[in-house]
Amino acid sequence: MSPLTVFDELVLHPLLGDLPMGWLQRLAVHGRRVVRPAGYRLCSQNGPADNFWLLRSGAVALDTYLPGRGDVVIELVGVDGVVGCTWLVPPYRCTVGAVVADKIRAVEFRAAGVRDLIGADPALGLELTTRFVAVLTRRLGASTRQLVELSADRESRCLLPRPGQRGQDLRPCPEHSRSAVLDMKDRHQEAGDE
Repeated sequence: MSPLTVFDELVLHPLLGDLPMGWLQRLAVHGRRVVRPAGYRLCSQNGPADNFWLLRSGAVALDTYLPGRGDVVIELVGVDGVVGCTWLVPPYRCTVGAVVADKIRAVEFRAAGVRDLIGADPALGLELTTRFVAVLTRRLGASTRQLVELSADRESRCLLPRPGQRGQDLRPCPEHSRSAVLDMKDRHQEAGDE
């Protein structure tokens, strides 16, 4: 049995498999099959978004830098997932980092070639944009929940004595309290910073 081609991998991937065969053939030209070991960094936060990956096996940890905590995993992307969605949006910079958590087999795309392809075919561009925006929307919700949980966890470790007490009656540090995080989120939503 011969190995799968990039085209075969695209047909089997849930994000793109139902696209017309002509579109898949044109997309396949810009992809290549890769295997990456655990610990391999696919991209760094704020780095160039030159590639994106359709996972066929394994897992990739998406991480972000938090002051005082370092790189923190905010989501684990598994089989049939997508990594590197910001290739589609100027200024083409990664908003999170991605490191292989469990050896992956994937299709890696050169983003510039795919951008040229969708620029020349508006129907394909609209379809890919719609699909990637759906991935980004789901990921934003998951990341927001994870960061709120991390903030709540930090609150539980950041306790101060109540005024006039000697450490027996502890209260959350106001700077790191869950209510402070939620208040900040509400202020951003009111200001239109969603």
